[in-house]
This record gives sequence, C-alpha cells and structure tokens, in this order.
Amino acid sequence: MRPAVGTQERPAGLRGALGRIAAAGRRVSSAYSPDAPRPLAGYVGELAAYAAVLGLVGARVRAGGRLPRGLGAADVALLGAATHKLSRLLAKSSVTSPLRAPFTRFREPAGPGEVTEEVRLRHPAGHAVGELVTCPFCLGVWVCTGLAAGFVLAPRVTRTAAGALAAVTVADFLHLAYAAAERLAEPDSA
Repeated sequence: MRPAVGTQERPAGLRGALGRIAAAGRRVSSAYSPDAPRPLAGYVGELAAYAAVLGLVGARVRAGGRLPRGLGAADVALLGAATHKLSRLLAKSSVTSPLRAPFTRFREPAGPGEVTEEVRLRHPAGHAVGELVTCPFCLGVWVCTGLAAGFVLAPRVTRTAAGALAAVTVADFLHLAYAAAERLAEPDSA
C-alpha cells in the first residue's frame, strides 16, 4: 500500500532505529535520575542547537578568513562584563519577562528590577528551555559565544554593544554600592 499523496512513510529500518534510540534515551534518563525526572532529551536538543550555531559561525569565519590571533586582557574583560550584563538582563530582568513567559511562571520580585521565576513546562524541550532562560550562568555560555562570534564577524558593532553593556554593568555595581553606603550612613533607629 502506498502512502497518501503529500505524506511520507519512514522506511521500517529507520523507524526501528529511531524507536531503539528513543528507548535507549528513556533508559539512560531513568537511570540518571530515577526519583526526579530531568529533561535530558531537552538538554540534548539544546546541545544540538548550540553545536549547530557553532558550526554555522565556524563556516562563516572560515569563508571570511578573518580570525583574530586571540583575545587580549581588555577584550576578555569587556566580553566578561558584557556577558554578565546581557545574561542577567535576559534571565532575570522584569522587563524581559515576556520573552521568558512561554516557559516560566512568575514567583516573586528578586531585587532591583529582577524577578524570580520557575519553569512551568513539563515537556523535556520546554522544561530545558525554561531552565536555560532563567539561569544567567547557563545563558552566559550562549551569550558569550554570540558576543565572541560578533567580535570576529562584526567587531565594530559588537564592541560598541559590548562596551555599552559593560558600562551598564559598572553602573549597576555603582548603584548597589551607593545604596549600601546610604544604608551605612543612616543613623541607627534603635
């Protein structure tokens, strides 16, 4: 029997192989965390997406032939400060919560301009994305990779954006230091 027009039937060998891979994945996931299921399949998807992005960036760099010799200390400091700010902005800022809302649920305010959210999706892919977008440490790898690619592919624009993010990072720390100094200067109410 032939499949209907517009549909594709997987060959039995491919269907069987995919089934065996899925079953092996379930066994590994169950053995990895038998008491509290973890979204390992979602993590695999994230790793695949990250690898694909790296492959695309690598192909673009190879085609352009412009790879710097390395990053100096000032570049690393700029990249670090910009990564810190952009990661926190994406993962914790109340203003960017609409970007995270499909994967998260608001829990409580978490400090100046920040919120605490929890992952709301149970599906492995949605849960893994929810964990990624609420964790500045996790997002840091993705953000730094993007900024580093920008240093190679569009250095002027990326350095300008990174400089602005680094300046906001410095300003944030100055705001916090100023608020702490104000608290120290207040007379005791006791």
